[in-house]
Amino acid sequence: MPNSRNADIFELAPVAMWIEDFSDVRVQLDAWKVEGVEDLGAFLREDLSRVSACSSRIKILQVNTKTLELFEARDLDELKANLDKVFWGDMLETHINELVELWEGKTAFSSSAVNYTLSGRRLDIQLRGAVLPGHEKTLGRLLITTEDVTAREEARRAEERNRLHAEGIFKYSPVSLWMEDFSAIYALMERVRESGILDFRVFLDVHPEFIQQCMSEIRVLDVNKATLDLFGATDREMLFKRLPHVFRDAMEKPFKEQLIDLWEGRLHQHREVVNYALDGNERHLLMNFSVLPGREKDWSLVQVALTDITARKKAESYLEYLGKHDVLTRLHNRAFYTDELNRLERKPLRPVSAVIIDLNGLKEANDQLGHEAGDALLRRFGEVLNGVASAPVTASRIGGDEFALLMPGADLRTATAMAETVRELLKINNQFYSDAPISMSLGFATSEAGETIESVVRRADALMFEEKRAYYADKACSGRSEASRRAAR
Repeated sequence: MPNSRNADIFELAPVAMWIEDFSDVRVQLDAWKVEGVEDLGAFLREDLSRVSACSSRIKILQVNTKTLELFEARDLDELKANLDKVFWGDMLETHINELVELWEGKTAFSSSAVNYTLSGRRLDIQLRGAVLPGHEKTLGRLLITTEDVTAREEARRAEERNRLHAEGIFKYSPVSLWMEDFSAIYALMERVRESGILDFRVFLDVHPEFIQQCMSEIRVLDVNKATLDLFGATDREMLFKRLPHVFRDAMEKPFKEQLIDLWEGRLHQHREVVNYALDGNERHLLMNFSVLPGREKDWSLVQVALTDITARKKAESYLEYLGKHDVLTRLHNRAFYTDELNRLERKPLRPVSAVIIDLNGLKEANDQLGHEAGDALLRRFGEVLNGVASAPVTASRIGGDEFALLMPGADLRTATAMAETVRELLKINNQFYSDAPISMSLGFATSEAGETIESVVRRADALMFEEKRAYYADKACSGRSEASRRAAR
């Protein structure tokens, strides 16, 4: 190719091109070899001033118009006079790689570098160099190209910043976050769909094992620190190994609804679920589930956010317990008793038996010994009734010293046996508390054909009062007899 044509190509090239003389650099490299330097890279990194010494030996012979435009120089002289503004900072580190390749006898090299325009604007450079033919020994002529890749590198750095930002949000979020792969579940459900199943809920009712199979196919990709804390795991590996302990039992019911939603195309879900910590304790959780954009066709990447609502659920359960129970005796309260009467009235199940009990002498115990002593008697009697009441039988405190047992499906014989059991348990309890025995009056009744539950309770209540009158009459008679004996003495 004629020299003029070569000159035209050099001058009109769309990329910045430099002709440089590295012969003095060769002299310096050879001197270091003579001095015994073997690892040039380590030698230069030990003292970056050695890199600067090499750079200062480079002679710029020629640049093209694109170079002047890129570095904002009017001409070659201005560029050469301001090379300290162009090559500095990070440039020294990347220049080490070029020097090492020349040291090793290579005639071509490339690297990513940072240069600066004369106005101080940063340039990300893709640098390529080649020793021109005939100058391999002296390095007297090198062709250097510096391609401006700033836009590409800015985009890469922005992507990296966004990635680190997203990773930081994921890692340090106070909410438990999971990245999961549901593609195996997607494949299972598609096979069910292809088999002609239309009503997926009915299918799951008939095949509950499919739910468990899907649970076992959840593939956890990553979790954050809040997840490890929530489930009591020391690290991700520990949690991943024990996932069957996390996904089990009470999780199945809400997971069934989750699968139905997915079947119907709802890829973003919000519901309460139950998982288990590694110590076996339940975790009540508010779950936000989302198939991430671009993964709608296979569910290969989903995000699950879990908020721990265990404390709230316990508080709700306790409030619900208080709404239906008497705190002192731990029996059901009157509100529950009234609801249960109404429920039994609506149900066709018959017979129904009722046992009504009233404690004798509770007022006197309160007046003579104080309310704490009276409360102790009530707690003790609550223990007795809790000992006999198991589903479907319910025991309630319906007044200050009044109690009721409701026995759905129990005939008169069963009710009689229940009354005897209560009397026997109270007798045993009194043996342990011989200094403060409890006395009670009891009546029971069983529904007859067409009789309302309210009528059964009234009959049991009437029999209880009949026993109570007999108790107090006997007590009064005993009191008069004792008084007569004292008078006779």
